[in-house]
Amino acid sequence: MSTLTSPSTAAAVDTAAPQRRSYLTVVRASAVYDLVVTAGFATPWTFALVHAGLDGLSGALGLGAFPGLDPMQVLYANLMGSVVVVWSLLRLVRPQRLHGLFDAAARVLFALGMANALAHGAPDLLWAFLVVEIAWGAVQLAPWASARFRARG
Repeated sequence: MSTLTSPSTAAAVDTAAPQRRSYLTVVRASAVYDLVVTAGFATPWTFALVHAGLDGLSGALGLGAFPGLDPMQVLYANLMGSVVVVWSLLRLVRPQRLHGLFDAAARVLFALGMANALAHGAPDLLWAFLVVEIAWGAVQLAPWASARFRARG
């Protein structure tokens, strides 16, 4: 019987998850990266500073200017920053194998959003973040693709 069809799907998925401590190290490392990159997005004041810094960097590298800030953009940036900070802290304080799987899924969604933004004229600086997002997602998702790795109990 597949572990994904058992009555307790969440527990079954966790049981079939990667067991190695190195995987939890990856989960923690991705959380640290997320904290460093997104903590500045969590409040309007820090986001204004991050936005100005990224706009300056993008301009200095010739990668295009960032659009000006508007209240809705700031709100969505703050919501994303707040959720990612809390999610990162959970992965640091209580890392679990299942957190790596869910984080990889979130990174797929973030990468799709970034690709869409790039396709619609977002500054090319976003490519650097997209590459890192895909890399973290692949590193956390790859072990789950291996039947041998999933079978370790």
